[in-house]
Amino acid sequence: MLLLALDTATPAVTVALHDGESVVAESTQVDARRHGELLLPAVDRVLREAGTKLDAVTGIVVGVGPGPYTGLRVGIVTAATFGATLSVPVHGLCTLDGIAYAAGQQGLTGEFVVATDARRKEVYWARYADARTRITEPAVDRPAELTERLAGLTAVGAGAVLYRDAFSDVREELPQHQSAASLAALAAEKLRTGGEFLPDQPLYLRRPDAQVPANYKVVTPQ
Repeated sequence: MLLLALDTATPAVTVALHDGESVVAESTQVDARRHGELLLPAVDRVLREAGTKLDAVTGIVVGVGPGPYTGLRVGIVTAATFGATLSVPVHGLCTLDGIAYAAGQQGLTGEFVVATDARRKEVYWARYADARTRITEPAVDRPAELTERLAGLTAVGAGAVLYRDAFSDVREELPQHQSAASLAALAAEKLRTGGEFLPDQPLYLRRPDAQVPANYKVVTPQ
């Protein structure tokens, strides 16, 4: 097994190789505006560090969000292209699940919430019974609307840090953005145990920021 994992649903452009037992190589750069520019060089860098070629990969793992429209598409389209080119499966995972799993790897136990920045003064979030078990569907809401619903729960992720007044126990020292290394480790565990994956389709949860104006008129030449 050699999994290539990548995720661009958060400001982190993150890539990792995992051999089924441990991470072989990884790269993470946090830059919310350069996903398209940074992703492929990161893949090249990780392959070089591991001393292997892309055609050695046996599966692709991709974070499918939720995340902002443009950044999220970069990772998913790249993963789908690699999968088709190499004729290997593409395994989709919720980005929030990857962050939850990373928090568990760093010792977080019990019930908690993961929240990432959704822009527009909102957060993408989900609730977890533990680092491997999500108990709500991913959602997008204003932080103030969650305060009562999530009262008393530990919160991790950049959204929780950004809107810390809306959450009860923000753990800033735990992962705030996605880590492809943790995403790959979660995928490897699921493959060993027969766990389920998501389709490699984006979880947008809302309409894109860029839209055609309502009064837009098409002008055709006479």
